[in-house]
Amino acid sequence: VMVVIETVFREILGFLGITQLIEICKTGNYKVLLTLNGIFSVISPLVPFLLLLEIGRAVFYKKFKIEDYKMPFFIFVANRFISRFISIAAVAFCIGLLEKYALFNTSLKWYWFIYGYVIWEFSHFIYHYYGHKVRLFWCLHSTHHAPQTMNLSVTYAHFFLEAPYADVIRTSICILMGVNPPLLFIIMFIDGTWGSFIHVGENLIKDGRLGFLNRIILTPSHHRVHHAKNPLYMDTNFCNLLNIWDKVFGTFQHEKRDMEIEYGISREMNPNNFLDVYFGELYGLWKDVRKAPGIKNKLLYIVMPPGWSHTGDHKTAKVVKQAFLEQVQHTPVRQPVADQVI
Repeated sequence: VMVVIETVFREILGFLGITQLIEICKTGNYKVLLTLNGIFSVISPLVPFLLLLEIGRAVFYKKFKIEDYKMPFFIFVANRFISRFISIAAVAFCIGLLEKYALFNTSLKWYWFIYGYVIWEFSHFIYHYYGHKVRLFWCLHSTHHAPQTMNLSVTYAHFFLEAPYADVIRTSICILMGVNPPLLFIIMFIDGTWGSFIHVGENLIKDGRLGFLNRIILTPSHHRVHHAKNPLYMDTNFCNLLNIWDKVFGTFQHEKRDMEIEYGISREMNPNNFLDVYFGELYGLWKDVRKAPGIKNKLLYIVMPPGWSHTGDHKTAKVVKQAFLEQVQHTPVRQPVADQVI
């Protein structure tokens, strides 16, 4: 029993990100706070603290719903048991394999940091874009989009194989483009912290545009758009902090004030069923592959975008968005009453 209690206690401390801070307090070596690891140990508890604040505020204003947080919590627990070391191993493998093939070497200088961040954002865009455009990869990514509300717990809702798949792509591109490992780890930490924060819900930050920052970087507002299933918002805002690559590739989308965001994924699903949230897309892919005629169509279901059909009756995000835009274009705009001719 004591072993179980101790394990649970360590997991709670790990989740809160305060393990290193406790160790610093125990040893009394506060000079560590002046180092990079020390700075990280101070920043790490930020998102868990905001999550607890978000929940507390929802409880205080009587807006708390257990179903908004239940599934991300179950997924987080499952992933802790299944994939604790897989992603770390994937990053280490890519560095060891590809570092000798880097185009050039960088260092811990400010200008290389800017270069590295731009390359990292490009690699994140590539992973994230194909996570929406390749059916198999969408099966890994869809768990993150399944929640039907937005809050900080969503940042923990991932299929256990998504992080290794993402890190293989991102690490490989960055290492080959000369981003050295120490610089890469700093960028990954900063980007991971911001990537968690942009899932902050309306309970804590009502307007996620963050004022003037909305014109400079990707804000919670932009990421709320990314998690929306509204036709206009589908497959947009793939970047994490810098919106440069979304603008380059035409996937950038601001949140419209007159359009309420609908969170979740477009297929019929039970958001309170762990198996449906975690394995539902894989099951759907398996059914399509099983029923598809011929090897070619079976393979196409795996690599084509979600919604692709061998019958030609496609319901991909591109088709759905195009139909929506055509409908809007042909819908007459109603004049204000004062301007109508009587």
